[in-house]
Amino acid sequence: MIDDISVYSINKALEARRLAQKKDKTFVLTNGCFDILHAGHVVSLKHAAALGDFLWVGMNSDTSVKNNKGNNRPIISETHRAYLLSSLQFVSGVFIFNNSNLANEIKILKPDIYAKAEDYSIDSINSEEREALEKTKAKIKFVPILEGVSTTSIINKIRNDL
Repeated sequence: MIDDISVYSINKALEARRLAQKKDKTFVLTNGCFDILHAGHVVSLKHAAALGDFLWVGMNSDTSVKNNKGNNRPIISETHRAYLLSSLQFVSGVFIFNNSNLANEIKILKPDIYAKAEDYSIDSINSEEREALEKTKAKIKFVPILEGVSTTSIINKIRNDL
C-alpha cells in the first residue's frame, strides 16, 4: 500500500470535492513538497484543517521537487511523503502532482479555501496559482508557521553535524 501511487491521485481528490459539495461542506486545499515532514509542516497543516471540513494536500512529485529544489532533493520519496501526510488525522487526503505549481489542480478542484503558510503573501503566491484561485473564487487564507523550522535548516544541521 505504501508504494501504491494510485491512492494519491487527483481523481480521488475530485471525488472528495464532489462529495463535499453535495454535503455542503467546506473543502480546503493546500500544497507543498513536505520533504522531511517536520513540526512546522504539521502546525501549518493543522491550522489549514481548522478552516473547513476536509483538508486535501497537493504534494509535489519527486520530479517536481527536483526541478524546484535541485538535484539533491527530495530526500524522502513521493510515496513515503504522501503516506506520512495522509497518516495525519486532520488530513483528509493527499494527491501527487508533477507540475511546478498547483494551478491546473486548483482549476479542477475549485476549492472553497486555499491555505498557504503565512510566510507567503497574496503578492508572493505563484501568479498562475493566484490567477486560478481568483477564477474559481476560492478564498485565500494564510496559516501560522513555526518560526525557525524548515526542511532546509534540518538538512543543513545534519550536514554540519556529520
